[in-house]
Amino acid sequence: MQIALAPMEGLVDNILRDVLTRVGGIDWCVTEFIRVNDRLLTPAYFHKLAPELLHGAHTAAGVPLRVQLLGSDPVCLAENAALACELGSQVIDLNFGCPAKTVNKSRGGAVLLKEPELLNQIVEHVRRAVPAHIPVTAKMRLGFDSPDGALVCATALAEGGAAHIVVHARTKTDGYKPPAHWEWIPRVQDVVKVPVFANGDIWSVEDWRRCREISGAEDIMLGRGLVARPDLARQIAAARAGEEVVEMTWAQMQPLLQDFWTQSVAQLTERQAPGRLKQWLAMLTRNYPEAVELFTAMRRETDLEQVSRLLGMPHPDHAVTL
Repeated sequence: MQIALAPMEGLVDNILRDVLTRVGGIDWCVTEFIRVNDRLLTPAYFHKLAPELLHGAHTAAGVPLRVQLLGSDPVCLAENAALACELGSQVIDLNFGCPAKTVNKSRGGAVLLKEPELLNQIVEHVRRAVPAHIPVTAKMRLGFDSPDGALVCATALAEGGAAHIVVHARTKTDGYKPPAHWEWIPRVQDVVKVPVFANGDIWSVEDWRRCREISGAEDIMLGRGLVARPDLARQIAAARAGEEVVEMTWAQMQPLLQDFWTQSVAQLTERQAPGRLKQWLAMLTRNYPEAVELFTAMRRETDLEQVSRLLGMPHPDHAVTL
């Protein structure tokens, strides 16, 4: 069984990847998508979005990081994939699942599910461009506005050379509205010979059990559920092994928040840092009553010293200024 941390644009950056992977249970993680247009990106740009490349493409906890690319030009994607490999990425992941309107309007993400032939071409070009030992993987949704083409799209990806496929069991039009349609996962697995990961609506160990029963998938990718419950991967791994599932307490969560804040202050601007902390806190309110209280107290706070005080920390050393 593999448990992966999903790529989530604007949420799971290198700071949150670092904090979450140290909790345990995550086998590998993925960058936020790196947008490829009509040019070769610079190494500095890759390092900005994936600083882990400077450390062997692993987080500080030793969890492998994969670079994810998004775009519609097979040649440009292939060239940038080759560069990402030169910079240290051991796997190249391709995004065919992003539902954001701005991304789709630029022919990126889930809108490409309308063009299965293009999906195939993209994977083929990237596969040929990177070293043979580097797997090329793909993440897709069930379709744009209907799952009717899901099997055709999955087949196109597999035949193009995808080593595995992560299926977010919703269409683009579904967005993140529940439920995820896990019943489509076995249908996808039936038409491809590569592993299929289940993704979508796994918020708890019980959700995972139901997902496995319905989808038949042993491998999973966790997104918002893991951000809202940072030890979810560890809980699922324990349940899978038949071990006792012990939930992380709020007291155990606090050092993670403090570390996240320290890194945010060091790497982000004074305006950005509080916003990113509140973004994570808002998701933690789903499982921790204490997070509700802290989020309420912090909701309109922008002063770094005051935020640090609310977290029970001394004044932050510094913040990036623009």
